[in-house]
Amino acid sequence: MAKGLSFKGVDGFGKTSEDVKIKTRTGAFLTLLSAAIILTFMTIEFLDYRRVNVDTSIVVDKSRGEKLTIDMNLTFSRVPCYLLSLDVMDISGEQQRDLSHNIRKTRLDPQGAAIEDMLLAELGSDLDKAVAGRKEGYCGSCYGGTVPASGCCNTCEEVRTAYVARGWSFSNPDAIEQCVAEGWSDKIKNQAAEGCNISGRIRVNKVIGNIHLSPGRSFQTHTMQVHDLVPYLRDTNGHHHDFSHTIHKFAFESDDEYIVRRRDIGMEMKKRLGIDVSPLSGAVATTTKTQYMFQYFLKVVSTQFRSLDGEIVNTHQYSVTHFERDLTEGSHENTQQGLHLSHGNSGMPGTFFNFEISPILVVHTEVRQSFAHFLTSTCAIVGGVLTIASIIDQVLFATGRVLKKSGGAQNGYGGKLM
Repeated sequence: MAKGLSFKGVDGFGKTSEDVKIKTRTGAFLTLLSAAIILTFMTIEFLDYRRVNVDTSIVVDKSRGEKLTIDMNLTFSRVPCYLLSLDVMDISGEQQRDLSHNIRKTRLDPQGAAIEDMLLAELGSDLDKAVAGRKEGYCGSCYGGTVPASGCCNTCEEVRTAYVARGWSFSNPDAIEQCVAEGWSDKIKNQAAEGCNISGRIRVNKVIGNIHLSPGRSFQTHTMQVHDLVPYLRDTNGHHHDFSHTIHKFAFESDDEYIVRRRDIGMEMKKRLGIDVSPLSGAVATTTKTQYMFQYFLKVVSTQFRSLDGEIVNTHQYSVTHFERDLTEGSHENTQQGLHLSHGNSGMPGTFFNFEISPILVVHTEVRQSFAHFLTSTCAIVGGVLTIASIIDQVLFATGRVLKKSGGAQNGYGGKLM
């Protein structure tokens, strides 16, 4: 019996009999209020437990030897497609001149509507007719240009390429037999008022580089990149050219985004984080000057998404700053504030994208609250609310008893005086 009593002594949950419990309206109100608070907090905690959050961290980018894919779509309203040249260069020395692989150029009329493929085919058929009318064994002259491997320049385009390779400007196609036979000058005049939409994907090294969208064919001379600007600078039938443009899309992508499932995961997480729209998407730049230069300086940041099911998607983000320059001022100019500026190079008309690679990697990881955390939070909510409610009930009950006793004592003292 003594052992039983000693064991009961460690009971931390002492009981009271029903006949000594006092139930009050205040206690009933606090009980209902506590139940409502507990239910509300538990619902919030459960929703938080089921919610998928994104945890962001920054680490050093240790990737090496990777390539980037640039997905681009731009419209130049006053530069014909035959004048627009796409070149890519990077700090490693790799160059891609007059790029056409995976690139589509769409001719636009002065109202911005795409010219039908049927019309393109008709314009191209002149070349087929000229070739068909030549004698067998015909070998055209390159007119002093660099002779190709075939030893002949049988088309106007081949003569033009030979001129570019020699470093000459192709400024007078009417003096070239092949160009006259193909009606090259007439086609150029017909396209003088046209614009051009250029779109596609470019593969570049993951190093510092730049993309040139500039007029005329480019060629290399004395380790310098040179462009044939004569056709661009010469007004045709009263139509002048300039590099006003609209950027519909300009994004850096990785190889993971060629896989449909990973691309969808990446797009979903980008939308959740509010980074699904590239900074340059929808950008518009305008000018009325032929010799005008647009430059965009981009800082590319590698980004990685990690989903709950363990899927890893690599992509890229970028920030951008914009600079414009009027080339008619030359290498020296004065600003409106009276400052004298000197430019290190003379520049050239066009739109240029200069990109750098950031050494950091931003990692976005999907995380969900653990069940143990949810259980602990639930217990804390129940215990905390009931404890506070109990303290408030005891304070109110004790205060009420004190007030009743003090009121009764005053009434009794006044009766004796009477």
